[in-house]
Amino acid sequence: MSAPTIDPTGGSSTGPSPLPPRPEVAIPESRTFRIKSRLLGKPLNTDQLEHERLGKPTALAVFASDALSSTAYATEEILHTLLVVGGIGLLAFDQVMPITIAVVIILLIVMFSYRETIKAYPSAGGAYIVTKDNLGVVPAQIAGMSLLTDYILVVAVSVSAGTAALYSVFGELYQYRVFIAVGFIALICVANLRGVKESGKVFAVPTYAFVLAMFAMIGFGLYKATLGGGLEQIGLDQMDPAQIHEAEGTAALGWFLLLRAFASGGAALTGIEAVSNGVPAFREPAWKNARSVLVVMGTMLALMFLGVSWLASQLHTIPVTGKTVIAQIAEAVYGTSGVGQAMFVFTQIATMMILVLAANTGFADFPRLAHFQAEDSFLPRQLIKRGHRLVFSNGILALSGTAAALVIILGADVTRLIPLYAVGVFTAFTLSQTGMARRHLRLREEGWRFGLFMNGLGALTTGVVTIVICVAKFTSGAWVIILAVPFFVWIVIRLNHQYEAEKAELEGDVAQATSVPIMRRHAVIVMIDKVDRTAARAIQYARALSPDSVGAVHIAIDEQHAHELKDEWEKLALRKVPLEIRECPDRRINRSVLEMVSELASDGNTEVTILIPRREYRSAWHRLLHDHTADSIAKALSDVPHANVTFVPYHLTRSAKGEHVKKVAPGEMSGTAGQHG
Repeated sequence: MSAPTIDPTGGSSTGPSPLPPRPEVAIPESRTFRIKSRLLGKPLNTDQLEHERLGKPTALAVFASDALSSTAYATEEILHTLLVVGGIGLLAFDQVMPITIAVVIILLIVMFSYRETIKAYPSAGGAYIVTKDNLGVVPAQIAGMSLLTDYILVVAVSVSAGTAALYSVFGELYQYRVFIAVGFIALICVANLRGVKESGKVFAVPTYAFVLAMFAMIGFGLYKATLGGGLEQIGLDQMDPAQIHEAEGTAALGWFLLLRAFASGGAALTGIEAVSNGVPAFREPAWKNARSVLVVMGTMLALMFLGVSWLASQLHTIPVTGKTVIAQIAEAVYGTSGVGQAMFVFTQIATMMILVLAANTGFADFPRLAHFQAEDSFLPRQLIKRGHRLVFSNGILALSGTAAALVIILGADVTRLIPLYAVGVFTAFTLSQTGMARRHLRLREEGWRFGLFMNGLGALTTGVVTIVICVAKFTSGAWVIILAVPFFVWIVIRLNHQYEAEKAELEGDVAQATSVPIMRRHAVIVMIDKVDRTAARAIQYARALSPDSVGAVHIAIDEQHAHELKDEWEKLALRKVPLEIRECPDRRINRSVLEMVSELASDGNTEVTILIPRREYRSAWHRLLHDHTADSIAKALSDVPHANVTFVPYHLTRSAKGEHVKKVAPGEMSGTAGQHG
């Protein structure tokens, strides 16, 4: 609505004018900020960014959840491979322990190899840092992308396995497994966005409850097998016929089948790297405490894995739909009495809790690694920023979305996810240990020979395992990761080249640019489409710039509208600003503006500023109702020397329903003009 204005010459006229500034106007918070604050809590200040140092018992609970939880599904994956492909004969069960022992040997080699890594990199020695430091940029990106895919799969596998533990107790939940798994991801995502610290109170209960449940089950199983009258095998006649169709297959066992089973059991090694990534979180001496925790974690993992596999081989446990191997073992060991049923439920709940908690390892490490790669200009810069609660929010959201998509696509099926899982884990192991071996050869520090032996052995064994997994699991899904990692590496290297090219261009000749004499003239042109408050505000801003010349230009694609605009212009208080009508019969507005600016800047002594009034809308659908000519004009002028485009925003104060919306006075918004030059 037009408001009376004062003619600078002393007369008065009526026409639209910008709102006058009002003092002490409270700046309203955006709707997004209010929702975020309600969901995540109050924003934290940067000076609140602290990391609590952890003692060894607490650190074990924090960093061991991912590794220890893998015992809940590693044995099951070995059995699934042997029984589905190899049949259900006794020979299949005879192979479970040899395969488990082979995996445990690899586990011990990797554990002692990472002890050397922790000593050499006490400030955090993940595969990406070690590989970049010793092998170069491209191998580091291979390690980085392998780990990022691994962290995504950590989340997908853990929540899927946790869901399986839940429906093993409550069978009616099986049909809702995908929704439950995605719900777990959403809960962990929100918890991390809120800035949940690696607190012992959060991690200790589920981790130690699971350890207690596993050792109690293994111990009671050993007692029954030796002193309690023996373990009763789970025969096919005790199983629901509808559940054993997966176990049917050929009875032939060959080397390739054993390699496939070994590759499946390799999932037990996931999470070993977590301690080396988190060395700064330990109390001093941090690296010594971290090495001690790594040994305790590796020993516990080895004993639990061996115990579960032994029980499974003795009980002849068969992977079936709707009930995990761990659930079958617990049920067989404890029986169906009241106490036995209580211990069965306790085992499953503890398993579910640690599996869901293990997904948090991915949420802790994925954003941190993505942050490192983004700082090195190999991932989008948005991953560097800390969010509302001082966490890397963009990385957390990217991880959540990708993991949820995998869960939905693969139906929250651990067996379908595992083949994708192990490739990235062992690729990162191999590159990390190779980097450490080269470091020993390069620096030859005290004790380097022993370090070279351990890391060289680690690189050799994990390299062989990587090849075995790639070959044995290729047709089962490993081909996806084998093809995806090089593709992603190519993308991030291209992205890095783009960032480096931009950096070189933006930093080039900075000193010369700041010392170049200023243009003798400054011409300001306001683009006018119609006479309204947006135009009046832009003219007010143009006059505040105190240029050598200021004018208004209308690109006429409608002759009648142009005449009406010119007549209305003459009635305004700002009529002393000349309005030029430039005909545009071919309707190429960008071309007409480009020609005008080129004419003004052609003398080589004039700096040209184009001011474009732009309405700002509260809702996205409002923006869809209007064209984006202003953006196209800015793009057209981007290559013209000494031509600059500034958007002068006007925030509409009324919604579509006519309700008044509180806004900041325009005088306080002058700094929001977005410049493009």
